[in-house]
Amino acid sequence: MVIVILVISLSLEDPYIWMENLEDKRVLEFIESENKRLRSFLGDYPEKLYRKIEKYYDLRQIIFIQPTRKGYYILDRDRKSQNIVFLSRDGESRKIISSLDLGKDYIIHYFIARDDGDVLAYSYSYGGADVGNIRFIDTESREVIDELEGSIWSITWLNKNKYYYVRFFRKEKTPDGVNPPATRVFLRADGSEEMVFGEGVGTSYFISVQKSNFENKAILSVSYGWRESSIYGGDLGDPESWRVIYESKGVPAHPVDYVNDSYIIVIYDGDGLGRLIRVRESGNESELIGEWEYPLQDAVITRRYIITHYLVNASSLLKLFNLEGKLVREIKFDVPGSVRSLISNGNEAVFKYESFWIPYRIYRLREDLELIDKSELNGNYFVIEGFVESSDGTKIHYFEVKKKETKEKKALIYGYGGFRISITPSFSPTIIPFIEDGGTYVVANLRGGLEYGEKWHIAGMRENKQNVFDDFISVISRYKENGYRTVAMGRSNGGLLVGATMTQRPDILDGAVIGYPVLDMLRFHKLYIGAAWIPEYGNPDNPKDREFLIKYSPYHNIKRNVKYPLTLVYTGLHDDRVHPAHAFKFVAKLKEFGAPVYLRTETTSGHAGATPETRLRENADILAFIYKALEIPY
Repeated sequence: MVIVILVISLSLEDPYIWMENLEDKRVLEFIESENKRLRSFLGDYPEKLYRKIEKYYDLRQIIFIQPTRKGYYILDRDRKSQNIVFLSRDGESRKIISSLDLGKDYIIHYFIARDDGDVLAYSYSYGGADVGNIRFIDTESREVIDELEGSIWSITWLNKNKYYYVRFFRKEKTPDGVNPPATRVFLRADGSEEMVFGEGVGTSYFISVQKSNFENKAILSVSYGWRESSIYGGDLGDPESWRVIYESKGVPAHPVDYVNDSYIIVIYDGDGLGRLIRVRESGNESELIGEWEYPLQDAVITRRYIITHYLVNASSLLKLFNLEGKLVREIKFDVPGSVRSLISNGNEAVFKYESFWIPYRIYRLREDLELIDKSELNGNYFVIEGFVESSDGTKIHYFEVKKKETKEKKALIYGYGGFRISITPSFSPTIIPFIEDGGTYVVANLRGGLEYGEKWHIAGMRENKQNVFDDFISVISRYKENGYRTVAMGRSNGGLLVGATMTQRPDILDGAVIGYPVLDMLRFHKLYIGAAWIPEYGNPDNPKDREFLIKYSPYHNIKRNVKYPLTLVYTGLHDDRVHPAHAFKFVAKLKEFGAPVYLRTETTSGHAGATPETRLRENADILAFIYKALEIPY
């Protein structure tokens, strides 16, 4: 035991802790020097690849769609900007706002429209920071009605000038004195506001609020991490009436709606695959839709259907039930892909479908499924699905995408593995040129996500986190053993994945691409909002948790005299979610030990995104690095 404590104490030494101060002149000099060094290494590759990627950035991409009584509001992205567009049911569209209207380097994160479509609130920030502004506008006149600053979500209207919202306290204490990170619900009317819900709710609890599509009911969720929730309900206009109507007791749950005098809730008990329950005002609880063999992702309700979204080996399938829970029919899709932005206003539901070479299809569902609009690439692409065995025998699913005539053995392997996030087929303007040039793109469905239910998530969190790395290693090894050059890629928690993989098994990689990463697992909770991730990762201040965290923490497991793969770490100075120091410290230590590592720091991007032009430049550099690592000639 003494030896273990000694090893941990030695590992806790942090010669680069000064890099956590972004005001330190040395940090700014380090960023400038590393950016120049990367430019020299990449040469003219980025400019050449920029032109290839640009072609696909010119394609419209749909981010979010919401139905209202007036028509549909869409957040899309084109080559120059993000835009909120109104689409009438007759197919006529008009632009409401563009990110270019807000100024250079501003981005739009999301919007939410009032049921009648007359008022809309949108979130925007400079450089992709999480902290920004919420602006409320009249959709006809575009007159600004109100504006808020901060990290805000769950806008829920009572009338045009009166609404609830949730504020995320990132640095300061809540009005009732709880330490950040924490959330509270406020009621705002005519420019004044008061806190109406959340008093005493602890640190790292997240609150959301919504309005029923069918009754004048408020439905709230108070969640700790990604494992348990308390669901509240009551009269929309009377916060004093809001009371607990369901507690999930150690398993995730989230509300769907209130219909026929009942709260409808998704609960991940039992085998953790998800089922719908009905909780009546009296408190009586009954099952509405039971578990299926595949995991439930989300559900919405219209006056005719309960629409449930499942994943079958990480591809979307919809099931339609009547309001009493009887199956009506299934909706399957012709290409493995993903249902996103599934939302109902009570009268109809809308969603986007995308896949590796399908930027979007927009559907609406009233009586039947109708295609509103689509964008698809014409190419000789195909997808293969397969399984490999992880170190403990667990079968790990993956997608392999390439052109049919591809003979090159160059694999780019992407993973994430955490926070109940399912990694499903998606369109990327950066990946298509890679596939066109003979690359094989692989997406691994690792434990820690929700691809196979809540048990799949639990098997990849806290003390089980090593399972995620073993899963990824097993997928990469399949390609390495078949003669491929391999590059692993991941972002955020996926950056942690790649960092751990390259420090544990550098021999199976020819390159590593690590974006906006969490890499110091002993100090993540002290940087920005990192304490919010303690339920998922564990608490470094708890000796038992620290013991398993330090075993895989990428920053603490860099060793001398190891041949590490060619590595690119990239981040952004406006990332106010994952501190850029994770990237800086990791790169500095790798350099100290003689590893072939490069750093790219974007000055106008954050964790939530960047302008299309900034992102295009960033992705051109990333793709150029991948081409270098895989030895793909331009």
